Amino acid sequence: MSKTILVVEDEPILREIMKDYLLEEGFKVLEADEGKKALALFQDHEVDLIILDIMLPELDGWSVCKRIRKVSNVPIIMLTARSDEDDTLMGFELGADDYVTKPYSPPILLARVKRLLESRQIREQEGDTLSSNGISIHFPSRTVAVDGQNCSLTHTEFEILAYLMKNKGIIITREQLITKIWGYDFVGDDRTVNSHIRNLRSKLRGRARNIATIVRSGYKFEDKL
Repeated sequence: MSKTILVVEDEPILREIMKDYLLEEGFKVLEADEGKKALALFQDHEVDLIILDIMLPELDGWSVCKRIRKVSNVPIIMLTARSDEDDTLMGFELGADDYVTKPYSPPILLARVKRLLESRQIREQEGDTLSSNGISIHFPSRTVAVDGQNCSLTHTEFEILAYLMKNKGIIITREQLITKIWGYDFVGDDRTVNSHIRNLRSKLRGRARNIATIVRSGYKFEDKL
């Protein structure tokens, strides 16, 4: 079944270029030129991934991302004309899964779309559950429970937690996480990983200590009481 991509971009030419590339690859495309319309489309359709520009009229991309994250862990790629690292980190802290700075290469953006969707599909095809020390992952529904209580994670937070838990007791470097979660072509640094780990720990509440920081090395999932 074709995946549906919601493209939220107020520049008609850029939106049309993205649409053409996505249609050529067999995706279904929904279009919005402002934030309120994007939220309405998201509510009325089953969307598999969102390409979301930050600078939008009326309701900006930050606000759209924040509202969607309250109800869904759908993958979100944010677009911006600015390359400020603080903007990138803010996007990740709001729950974005990837971040692309304009001007960008449409084929590269398309590759990132495919990578996010493929990683999601791989997880869905793995064993149904993975549990350790009060944390339980259910892959078919992509849900996480902490001590029996639902824990809402973004796509990227889910991928990081699953990767660490599958490699329990093994030190995973930040470089390994970047390669595994974002891909070889990702342009970022340790602050990106640190931001996601901080958000993930916050959501795991009393089980946050299961993700141990190994100084000058990376992170490790451990069983801790």
